[in-house]
Amino acid sequence: MSTCCHFTPVKGGRVWSPDDKAQPTPAAPGATDIYRPDILENIEETIKSLDSELRELSLNIHGHPEIKFEEHHAHDVLTAFMEKHGFAVTKHYHLDTAWLATFSHGTGGRTIGINSEMDALPGIGHACGHNLIAISGVGVAIAIKEALKKFSISAKIVLLGTPAEEGGSGKIMLLKANAYKGMDACLMCHPAPGPIGSVSLSSCLALERFIVEYTGHTAHAALSPWEGKNALDAAVLGYNNISALRQQIRPTHRVHGIFEGKDWAPNIIPDFARMICYVRAPTRAELQGTVKRVLPCFHAAALATGCEVKIKIDTGTYDIRQNKALGDEVANIVLNKYGTIDYEWGISSASTDFGNVSYELPSLHPGFAIPTIKDGGNHTPGFEKAAATIEAHNACLDVTKALAATGMRVLIDDEFMARVKETFEEDREARDNLV
Repeated sequence: MSTCCHFTPVKGGRVWSPDDKAQPTPAAPGATDIYRPDILENIEETIKSLDSELRELSLNIHGHPEIKFEEHHAHDVLTAFMEKHGFAVTKHYHLDTAWLATFSHGTGGRTIGINSEMDALPGIGHACGHNLIAISGVGVAIAIKEALKKFSISAKIVLLGTPAEEGGSGKIMLLKANAYKGMDACLMCHPAPGPIGSVSLSSCLALERFIVEYTGHTAHAALSPWEGKNALDAAVLGYNNISALRQQIRPTHRVHGIFEGKDWAPNIIPDFARMICYVRAPTRAELQGTVKRVLPCFHAAALATGCEVKIKIDTGTYDIRQNKALGDEVANIVLNKYGTIDYEWGISSASTDFGNVSYELPSLHPGFAIPTIKDGGNHTPGFEKAAATIEAHNACLDVTKALAATGMRVLIDDEFMARVKETFEEDREARDNLV
């Protein structure tokens, strides 16, 4: 039995650009022997046989972009695909566009969880590449299924179709509905800019969302402005207060947002304005400190304008706690077979509701690099085009193989699973001690 190498993640947070000459450097050189190369070979054969089907499925989803909680087409084509490949499927699982696909072989054994995302962004379609995340989850599940059958292994696969990652926190809703209950570990991946062939094991930023509503009093803006209390001014002041605060917050933290209103006209003092604000930080614990500094910005704006303010704290998402044992295994496979590993790019400066999953059970969420143009990272039209390229598809399949092999080791290697649990508990203790 081989022992996986132990890499130490390095915090980075820098965003890769196509003109960046830097290349990823593993935190430890080299790689050890692959655990059960016969299983990886079987996984590679399965993914190869699925290649054209997965490509067609990816382009189908990419060509029918649907925003959060409206992923009806994606729901239907993905559930039909999983039924075709021998999985028991539950449609509309807890949420209208969520779904569940399961497969059990033999009796007993552990359960591996997998996620497939499917939602797009308003106006720019699959500019975060969720069509690739969808097919990766599907590919991991089917590859593990075929390996369980070939090697007569008792275990269970649970694939969740998770809607509304973009602003809807679908996974948090599924967590509250106990959809992740019974999983021994959970796996997924995400595309991002980076050197081709690179797989990233960075974390992401924890996020808190605020909806701030200012209520004032309308008036004729020219005839009697003194009768008004300007809610738009309050929102602008709140925005500017945050802009001033940014000079004194850590460079790894983020505060950003927009304001909006209804029935505005130049000659009417607005009596209502809404500000939507996101606060981000490298960890959930650090986030709370910055949140405490942002909240007075909203209240001060209301005080200055004589408006009333209501602040609603929306569902927050946590940083990803990449399980070290799972990450080491993926890193070893990638270094042996598919490319390079880094701990600084990926989605390190973005946020995802999978972070909340990683706080509840051993989890892994590697990023994988796809070809991008300059200034064409996630959430841009350039990335939307990149997510449909054959190069992105091939990169997606490589990380899918590594995840499937890692999932198989979770299911069959008792010593490895003990290490997965141990590193999860070590991280739980470490994050509880963060200040």
